[in-house]
Amino acid sequence: MFSNTHSYLLEFDMGLLHYLKFADIFSRLWLHPSSLMASRAQIHTSNSALIAMIADEDTVVGFLLAGVGNVDLRRKANYLIVDSKTTIKQIEDAFKEFTTREDIAVMLISQYVANMIRFLVDSYNRPVPAILEIPSKDHPYDPTHD
Repeated sequence: MFSNTHSYLLEFDMGLLHYLKFADIFSRLWLHPSSLMASRAQIHTSNSALIAMIADEDTVVGFLLAGVGNVDLRRKANYLIVDSKTTIKQIEDAFKEFTTREDIAVMLISQYVANMIRFLVDSYNRPVPAILEIPSKDHPYDPTHD
């Protein structure tokens, strides 16, 4: 289909490539209580912990392709895709669910989505899961919201 890898990468969406590299780094991250220096918080899992995501479709799909996705036996996913039909209540519920699940160590949330529920994000003060705001393809990162 493609003559070589170089032409494939040129045609590949570079924004998605950035997310795939970022997701690969986080998907290889194995969090253990001894690795959390500041608080020594304990993650109650047998051998690893999950990364949760609340973001737009392109961002979530990029991370899913990198292996971050998980759906348990109860059909509970570790991600929420936010689009124009997603309500603030759904985002709030997902945030509350992900921050209370014991199998999640890191939650990635698009900054523009975090701005929709800023009061919840700012009031969250536990070390685990760690909350990381990330940029999205359509909404660049704004350091003034840090």
